[in-house]
Amino acid sequence: MGKKVKKESEPFSKDVFDPLPIESKTAATAVLMLSSPEEEVLAKACEAIHKFAEKGDENKTSLMCLGAVEPLSRLISHEDKTVRRNAVMALGVMASNNEVKKCLKKLDVIPAVISKLSPEENVVVHEFATLCLTSLSADFCYKVQIFEHKGLEPLIQLLSSPDPDVKKNSVECIFNLVQDFQNRAAVQQLNGLPPLLELLHSEFPVIQQLALRTIENITTDSETRVAFRNVQGFDRILEILGTKEFSDLHEGALRVISNCLEDSESMQLIQTMGGLEQLLQFVGTTTLPEAQANAVKAVARMAQSGENRKILHERNVEKTLTDLLMQENESVRTAACQAVATVSKNLSSRDTFRSLDAIKPIVQLLNSEGSELRMAAAEALSSLTNDNNLNAYAIHEAEGDKLLVRQLRDSCMGAAVYAASVLTNMASQEELRRSILAHEAMPALVALLHCTDNNILISATQAVASLACDAEARMELRNVGGLSPLVQLLKSINAEIRRNASWAISVCANDEITALELCNAGALEILQEITLSPNRNNKFSELALQKLLDSNLSLKYSLTGHLSASNITTDGFYDPGQIRMGHQVPTLEEISKQVVNNHRATIAVNGKPLDQFIAKEPDDCKQDSPTETTASSVLSSKRSSKTPSKMKGKGNKEDEKRKDEDEYKPQPEIVVDEAWSLPYDAAFHNLVKEAVESISPLQDVVKMYTALAMLVCDAMGGQVEAEKLHDFLWELHISELKFEACSNIVLIGKIKKGTYFHRALLYKVLADRIGLSCSLIRGEYNRAWNEIFITSPKKTYGYSQPECYIIDLMHQPGNLMKSNSPAALAYQTI
Repeated sequence: MGKKVKKESEPFSKDVFDPLPIESKTAATAVLMLSSPEEEVLAKACEAIHKFAEKGDENKTSLMCLGAVEPLSRLISHEDKTVRRNAVMALGVMASNNEVKKCLKKLDVIPAVISKLSPEENVVVHEFATLCLTSLSADFCYKVQIFEHKGLEPLIQLLSSPDPDVKKNSVECIFNLVQDFQNRAAVQQLNGLPPLLELLHSEFPVIQQLALRTIENITTDSETRVAFRNVQGFDRILEILGTKEFSDLHEGALRVISNCLEDSESMQLIQTMGGLEQLLQFVGTTTLPEAQANAVKAVARMAQSGENRKILHERNVEKTLTDLLMQENESVRTAACQAVATVSKNLSSRDTFRSLDAIKPIVQLLNSEGSELRMAAAEALSSLTNDNNLNAYAIHEAEGDKLLVRQLRDSCMGAAVYAASVLTNMASQEELRRSILAHEAMPALVALLHCTDNNILISATQAVASLACDAEARMELRNVGGLSPLVQLLKSINAEIRRNASWAISVCANDEITALELCNAGALEILQEITLSPNRNNKFSELALQKLLDSNLSLKYSLTGHLSASNITTDGFYDPGQIRMGHQVPTLEEISKQVVNNHRATIAVNGKPLDQFIAKEPDDCKQDSPTETTASSVLSSKRSSKTPSKMKGKGNKEDEKRKDEDEYKPQPEIVVDEAWSLPYDAAFHNLVKEAVESISPLQDVVKMYTALAMLVCDAMGGQVEAEKLHDFLWELHISELKFEACSNIVLIGKIKKGTYFHRALLYKVLADRIGLSCSLIRGEYNRAWNEIFITSPKKTYGYSQPECYIIDLMHQPGNLMKSNSPAALAYQTI
């Protein structure tokens, strides 16, 4: 037989490549195959990569290093369904690796992955696309991208998928997304609540937990809470709470209820549904500590409303909370204390807790090791003692004051804040104040004044103000160095700290020694600055300034131009003239060292006999140099020992023996120069003696005022007609006295020609010494006057109100002019 010859009509298949089965054993080869144009090769390569990536995180990193991420991110959008499915599976598994996540950020893969959530894709694609998004959504940058590319809506739709893996991945991705507030509101707007509530009935616990945690998160949004009520969300949650089989969901369900109870509408709805009773019953019966703690937190959240507190009180919630204080679990006791603090805002509940003996176990919790529990216990005691003295005494009986003082030194700032608050409440009772101070509360509070935490400073300054109302407490505050940091807090930018510091200073200024040390620390200058500031000024700073000025009458008159009838002048008072608020008033020492000048003379008052002073005889007078004569020195060495560097000279009318004893007490940080003394003013002493002998015996108060006016007028140059004032050369007389004394300080008794402000000052200081009540007011252009109040009997039954009069000391001595009358106004002005 011959050779078989092919017919010409039969074509040759020389361009066709016969199938070549390839068996690869390396991931690198599979990655190379991702660039193949053949769909079958691509599908098998993606499948192999998926299987390799599932074996561990190291494999995912290895694949990324081989360059698999970029081609896979392209292939998830391939037109072939198999290639697309396998690529999504591979990328979905790899996306859980942190390095892969970083790599994907450069590739803008989110839009392509979201497109795979469409209903046209099969379940497997949905499963791994949602898995990919779940891994990526933990990163904030990816959260933003998913939100911007509208990925939330298809995820919500997939919550109703028949496949449990798709449901699980979708709800987990949504949970990650709602950590951002934008997505929380978006879930409600996209009607995401119904499918989430439906997942609570899933047979898979992980899906139930994820759905519940997501609901818990989104119900922090007020609009979502409204939607939650509208879709009967409470029915589902209360159903879970009442089902023992769902005990693993109770904790999350309680957190959802706690969120919703911020709305009064939700509270009313829960009451209508019997949820309040169910919640309280759950608190008392559950054996799961965490669930019990969350139930108590829900009760505390419920008690934020005043109406709700009344309802809880009617349900005897105090008994339930008292029982929980005895629990061993610390989180339960902490939650119970926090609930007690909130419930105790109801006045009746405070008394109920005391009757249930709840205060003692709360006090004992101050000894706990856990700082959170100690803080919660102190918070509860703070609420219980608010405007309730009986509860304050109950804490004292339980030896709580000692523990509270110890807690002031607690490393937990919150515990110290509430402890100081409790001590403030207790300090309203004198017996309790003594006990608190006996446990060294003041040094502990002073230490807190150096803190930088605003809450600590607010509570500490309140406590100092409450405790400092006793003289012993103020002395201790001085001794432990508490005045200086208190004064510095006046500079705080926090308004409440400034108010509390001002309040504490106003209390401390009740005794002269403390007031003077406050002045030494700069309180006066700072308070003046605050008073001049429209933004920082407050009633407490005004009160503090007034109290300090009342302890320094020379300063007060110089700055304010007014001394009230209750401001009793004493020896050492001086008038340097009107000085604007915010400017420093010179001391007598500073004035004494000035060269004699043409400025207004400083008028000083001192009627003590010579034998009560340690005085230095004057040297030769030189007008062009400072001198330290007895006329130009400051107060007596006795009095200067308790006088501040900025201002001296005011005292209270007090027993001479006690005054002398006080004057000889050594004062810390005040330098005393024995050479400084204010000379004895014999003329003034004689005026005082004459006033006592001739005016004090008078029975009629009007006659006393008139007689004193005549005495002052005669001492100061006699009656001067208004038309002849220009001939009354008092300025020349004062200049002569200054030159004679070689000083800018002139003793008031030496003035024989005095004008309005000299006479008004003399009238005031003499009236103070014989017990007549009058004020001193400075006007303009060397004017000053005294106001007195006189009550005249009515013809009918009873007495009239006291009327204010100004007494003439210049033109018609003793003439009483009704305040605001034309005669009075003429006397006050030129």
